Formats: sequence, C-alpha cells, structure tokens
Amino acid sequence: MSLNLRDELVNKSIEESKFKYAGRNFKEEDTVIEVAGVKIGGDNFTVFAGPCSVESKDQIVDLAGKVRLAGCQVLRGGAFKPRTSPHTFQGLGDKGIRYLVDAKEVTGLPVVSEIMDPSQLELFKDVDILQIGAKNMQNFALLKAVGKTNKPVLLKRGFSNTLEELLFSAEYIMSEGNHKVILCERGIRTFETSMRNTFDITAIALLRQLTHLPVIADPSHSTGESKLVSPVCKAAVAAGCQGLLIETHDEPQSALCDGFQAITIEELKELLPKLEELRRIL
Repeated sequence: MSLNLRDELVNKSIEESKFKYAGRNFKEEDTVIEVAGVKIGGDNFTVFAGPCSVESKDQIVDLAGKVRLAGCQVLRGGAFKPRTSPHTFQGLGDKGIRYLVDAKEVTGLPVVSEIMDPSQLELFKDVDILQIGAKNMQNFALLKAVGKTNKPVLLKRGFSNTLEELLFSAEYIMSEGNHKVILCERGIRTFETSMRNTFDITAIALLRQLTHLPVIADPSHSTGESKLVSPVCKAAVAAGCQGLLIETHDEPQSALCDGFQAITIEELKELLPKLEELRRIL
C-alpha cells in the first residue's frame, strides 16, 4: 500500500508524528521480533496459548505439550495475577515462574507471563516475553524498567484507554532502548454488559496502519465467554492481526482463574486449521 493511500485511511485524530519510535513515520516496514526461533510480526502469524494461571507443575507441563502439538508457538501462563478482588486466587508467584520454565525446558516453547512490578525483573530472567497487563498499561515506572531490558514486551491495551495512549505506552518502553514491543487488543469497557468487554475490531485495522509493531488480539479477555472465542478469532484475523493470545485449559470448569473464557485443547485443535484457511483466503 502506498504512503498516500495509507494516509487517507488513517484516522487523522491520531497523528503519527507524535510517535517518535512506534509510528510508521519512524519505520515503514513491519517489525519482526524473533524469540527462540519463533517470529512475531510481519507476515508471520503467532498463536500464544495456555491457561490464565499456572496451577501446578504437572498442569502447565502437560498443557504445554498439548498446545505445542496443536500448533501453537508460544506458551502463555500467569504466575502473578492482578485480580480485581483481593480474595480471589492471586497466582503461585515465583513458584509459578519456575513451573513455566520447567514447561519450556520440556517442550521447547518460549513462554510469556505477566510482570507486575520492576522489582520482579530478576524472577523473570528465564521468561522469554514480558507481558504488561491491561491494569498496568500506564504504570510508567514498569514500562521504563522493561524498556531497559532486551526482552520482548507484550503490551496490552487498558480497558479504558485510547489507541493513542496505548501507542504512547509503547513509546515509554521504546524510548528506553527496547524496540521489541508487541501490541495486544484485549477489549475495552463500554456500556454493554452482556460480555466481559467489547472487542474493538477497528483497533486491529487502525493499529496496523499506524504502527510497524506486531499487533495481536486476545479473544478470551475481550469476550469473557469461551463460546465467543472462535468467532472473535476469525474476525481479528480478517481485520489483519498478526497473532492471537488464547486461554486454553484441559478442564475449564475447574480452573482457578477465568475458566469461563478458556477453550479446551480439542476446541483449540479444531480452531487453528480454520484460522489458517481464513488467512489463505484473505
């Protein structure tokens, strides 16, 4: 697509010139981030899958093997969980990180997990991708801290944040020297109450115009319903996303965290070929 045509499509309320590093004005070609042999961005399509939270060593190692066989490239799993209520499961903490690393060693899959505080960086030394969750998207001290590392950062959009604010958060990371940023649309809070969040499909298309950074989608948090994950995945692929972050669990009904939005391994295995076929058609 020519620069002139692309400029006509981009929403002029978001000026690319504001973004010193994340905008297409800084870098026209797509950024491709490589992690343990896995390429994210550009023409690559990357599926990050795994449970919302790491529950035990056996659980995460077993699931890691299954998502790898299903065709996924990155294992996701939460060790630290920033829950809305302090009375709910908060994750296994550093023990959960150790279990994730064990799963990586067994399967060879790179792992992504959410970091909540700069003081945790040493604990995450063997985690391949640092995730900044929606509730920490504007935790500027954390953004600067991960910006000083050389690790890829998966940055989720806050549930009440604009795309401009998301890109400025990416700028905080990149201005510290780390340009390995992956943007994730995970739904925003609107007046609609029938779903956990409202998936902003337009955000995928617009971000692909505005930024060279990889853009992925989280259909699990954006809907909060496992039955909606498949159609939202397809919509995100059609809109141009370069990857998906999918919550997967062997027994969602017994999950310690967000089981209602997790799909089973069997559902994942059925979904991925359909997405690949859709990408071929597009």
